[in-house]
Amino acid sequence: MSTPVRVAITGAAGQIGYALVFRIASGQMFGPDTPVHLQMLEITPALGALEGVAMELDDCAFPLLAGMTLTDDAEEAFDGTNVACLVGAKPRGPGMERADLLKDNGAIFTGQGRALASAGAADLKVAVVGNPANTNALIAAANADGVPTDRFTAMVRLDENRAKSQLAKKAGVPVAEVTNLAVWGNHSPTMVPDVDNAHLGGRPLPEVITDRAWLEGEFLTTVQQRGKAIIDARGSSSAASAANALVDHVANWCGGKPTADGDWVSMAVPSDGSYGVPEGIISGFPVTTDGAGSYQIVQGLELSDFTQEKLNATVAELQEERAAVADML
Repeated sequence: MSTPVRVAITGAAGQIGYALVFRIASGQMFGPDTPVHLQMLEITPALGALEGVAMELDDCAFPLLAGMTLTDDAEEAFDGTNVACLVGAKPRGPGMERADLLKDNGAIFTGQGRALASAGAADLKVAVVGNPANTNALIAAANADGVPTDRFTAMVRLDENRAKSQLAKKAGVPVAEVTNLAVWGNHSPTMVPDVDNAHLGGRPLPEVITDRAWLEGEFLTTVQQRGKAIIDARGSSSAASAANALVDHVANWCGGKPTADGDWVSMAVPSDGSYGVPEGIISGFPVTTDGAGSYQIVQGLELSDFTQEKLNATVAELQEERAAVADML
């Protein structure tokens, strides 16, 4: 057995956190030979619920679970953390404007960025799930003095997984047949799944699914509005699928599961100016990963006029979000 990976999970007793911690403890994020120490952060009123989560983790008797920390203090939760999963965030309430949500969550992620810089391990990696995820990641990174900005990512993998599922259903094939499917931009209804550079069964996807009206209409709308559809159907947000996407995200990035040769995955990362996406925002890109903490933005892809137009719109939204929290950066 290797040294345990210290994994911090914020909002660990919430719906996504509850769906996530058992996946991590069972070895699905870091593999079957890597023990983990779960460092679970909650707000003070939820500590009782967190105790219940810890009891269940004990009762699972996971061989890879080397220890647990339960706390309402960010510094304690992030002490020696190798991988931080920032799941907890204030949800958008009825009548709340997006700008208000940004500012409320900005205060949370400002403090967490500082605590991560103060207490995290030298190899710290951060994956942000709490919405608005891209800009929350930007805020945390801006306040984590001394931590390289490229250590902060946000999750658009859920959008990728949703898109792959819809495409596989349309084509009547297993979802594993869909590869090279990138999601550009913001984790919001403006995000852009890039079907033109995707493959299905090794062939360019547009050669297999030739219904362009569906690809640019019903497919895009279904993926963009999937979160709302799930809330409408089950009366609660998409927790299990979000937790699953985070497992995928971290496993590819730093959990020992590099991207397959010739394939890529979607991650929201600090822009380096690729594809005209301005620096200073965290945007979804196609990336390759080595499974050990490094990623590279895939270069040289040609975007259709349709995808470029949608990319411009989602980038504009990210720039608007950045302007709204400029005082926190």
